[in-house]
Amino acid sequence: MNSPCNRTSILDGKHLAKQIRTQLKNRIKQGVAEGLPTPGLATVLVGEDPASSVYIRNKIRSCKEVGVESFHEPLEESAGQEMLLETIKRLNQDPKVHGILVQLPLPRAGYSEVEVLESILPQKDVDGFHPLNQGALFQGEPRFVPCTPKGILRLIEETQVDIAGKKAVILGRSNIVGKPVAQLLLGRNATVVMCHSRTQRLEEEVRSADIVVAAVGVPELVRGSWISEGAIVIDVGINRQDDGTLVGDVAYEGAASKASWITPVPGGVGPMTIAMLLENTVEAAWGVS
Repeated sequence: MNSPCNRTSILDGKHLAKQIRTQLKNRIKQGVAEGLPTPGLATVLVGEDPASSVYIRNKIRSCKEVGVESFHEPLEESAGQEMLLETIKRLNQDPKVHGILVQLPLPRAGYSEVEVLESILPQKDVDGFHPLNQGALFQGEPRFVPCTPKGILRLIEETQVDIAGKKAVILGRSNIVGKPVAQLLLGRNATVVMCHSRTQRLEEEVRSADIVVAAVGVPELVRGSWISEGAIVIDVGINRQDDGTLVGDVAYEGAASKASWITPVPGGVGPMTIAMLLENTVEAAWGVS
């Protein structure tokens, strides 16, 4: 990922995530040799959603790769809210478990996502979704930064472009990506504009951006003509087309002809999310209080 020279450079999240996993593997090996506990991550999956099952398998495989102990708790969709909460309570009390991840989305019927996320101990909430952890982030003193936003910031930092003073336009206002990314960029002194389904003159907003973060789940919403010359483009979307191909929220070819840096889909933000989850788990095990 060298700096651009009159052409677009690819922000290869797959390559960067591999580097981070290697660093974590060495760090864990050294820490355990010095007597620190082996970091442990518990994953909870309710039901058999195919996409969620793939995500969980990838997370378990990545844990094994770096030396994080993995605990998986599969539950039938019919298990119900109370059994899920009992499972989380047991994991909260397990000293070998330092991080707990409940795979979202939960089944619609019979489950309260808010109640489930609030039931995870904040010091084990390596996803960064507990209200106390989100509040700490917005106060500028985060315990755990949500994994996808943390990965996005790392990718932007790879460009070595000074974020201070740049205009960042974020498409999407979710608690999982949009809002935390906005807070992180504000913390780096960017001027942040958040756009959503009610935003007027969306194209004009994007055209004025030095940094574009697209996280709306609409295939190729952002056209290449919307991108200003030299902008950094972070595409969080991953949308499966009828023919099975994956595309992002940004029309890649057109945007790549204008941007200085751009993430591919797949292979951009996705691999960074798991790498940041592993990093948060190590921090949970070794001293983040």
